[in-house]
Amino acid sequence: MAIMAIPTRATSHGTFFISTQTYNRRRLFRVTATAELLIETLQHYRREGNYKLHAFVVMPDHIHLLLTPIDITLERTIQLIKGGFSHRLASKLPTWQRGFTDHRIRDREDFLTYRNYIHHNPVRAHLCQQPEDYPHSSAYQPPTP
Repeated sequence: MAIMAIPTRATSHGTFFISTQTYNRRRLFRVTATAELLIETLQHYRREGNYKLHAFVVMPDHIHLLLTPIDITLERTIQLIKGGFSHRLASKLPTWQRGFTDHRIRDREDFLTYRNYIHHNPVRAHLCQQPEDYPHSSAYQPPTP
């Protein structure tokens, strides 16, 4: 009997919707400086060319990302983000729950559905009225003076 190898998440390529939570769902990102530090971490690894960051939202106790890893596995991508942020935060307390959930984006409609989900997450949580009002999201548009 031949045993069929099941491909692991680490060998897959493509664009992914990612969700991960803070340790014990601690509301770590309700502190603006902490949320901004995570966004800086996301942008740092994006600028280094590790992934394309299509959309993100930093909620008080979790994050959602829409990204495409470049020349590294999805698991390594998330390790960079979570580990890089934890290192920068330098907290003695655990920062993240273990693991993450992912959904591989199938087509343009799937991409738009998940991007919309990410951007409307703070609206559904009653943190803002419009996606562009939430400062810890790729949908954010600062008010013009």
